[in-house]
Amino acid sequence: MKKMLALVLAACMLLVLTACGSSGAATQTTAAGETAAASDGEKYVVGVCQLVPHDALDAATQGFCDKLTELLGEDNVEIKVQVAAGDSATCAPIVNAFVAEEVDLIMANATPALQAASQATADIPILGTSVTEYGVAMGIEDFSGTIGGNISGTSDLAPLDQQAQMVKDWFPDAKNVGLLYCSAEPNSQYQVDTVQKYLEELGFTCTQYPFADSNDMAAVTQTAADNSDVIYVPTDNTVASGSGIVDGICQPAGIPVIAGEEGICGGCGVATLSISYYDLGVKTAEMAAQILTGEADISTMPVSYADTFTPKYNAAICEALGITPLEGYEAIG
Repeated sequence: MKKMLALVLAACMLLVLTACGSSGAATQTTAAGETAAASDGEKYVVGVCQLVPHDALDAATQGFCDKLTELLGEDNVEIKVQVAAGDSATCAPIVNAFVAEEVDLIMANATPALQAASQATADIPILGTSVTEYGVAMGIEDFSGTIGGNISGTSDLAPLDQQAQMVKDWFPDAKNVGLLYCSAEPNSQYQVDTVQKYLEELGFTCTQYPFADSNDMAAVTQTAADNSDVIYVPTDNTVASGSGIVDGICQPAGIPVIAGEEGICGGCGVATLSISYYDLGVKTAEMAAQILTGEADISTMPVSYADTFTPKYNAAICEALGITPLEGYEAIG
């Protein structure tokens, strides 16, 4: 009996030592400095709230999902994607469901999704993406780059002074520039206000043409086209979803559009200075992996910005309007 008891105790000690040995490698760092989860059986649940389906936001979500799965391992992370179909109010029940489920992290794709998530929880880490200006989105005056608390993320802000210069480079003889945007998106207001300042410094007369939502977008676009030589559209989710409406009015009228991002430019624009939203999603996923594995503290993590900006043009619209693309621009694929 004593011999049998000794064997049982030895077996138990072996199990304890084995368990301690495996728990010591919960995370590992790759040669590139990226964090990856080890195969210790721990599984993270991540909720993604995306405002609206369109090319830019879709690419950001795809980049996020692809990279986070790569970093943590397919068996170690479950990503639940919910799309609010363009209705800002729908973001709230989506993120509230994630909070009730006690997900490990929320990725909020676009400003209304970020705002809804920030109101839903002060505990679960929240990463925004496709958010242009976090100070505006979060109502922070004199924003220094770090939000604090449980929120950080990535920005899709392209250099607005360079976008204004594009209007001058492409259409030096233009006089009146219409600024078309959705007034319900605070980051759109920020962009047009900033771009207007630069355009006026370049000698243009600017008029803002805000619309409340997709219901009055066509009427406002028509007014802008009737009174403008060129139209500038910022990175705006409502325009991105309805770029065909803008193109259907502006192209027949012969009014060119300079766009704030590639997806809008592909639908209704002549040229843009834009970023890769897929790469932005990848960058967001790298931040998420660091937070989930404990390598980084979200409260001290600054907002991250795109590394490169590419000037692009829409070949089909340029041809339709008889515009010769400028050197140094590449065609939207």
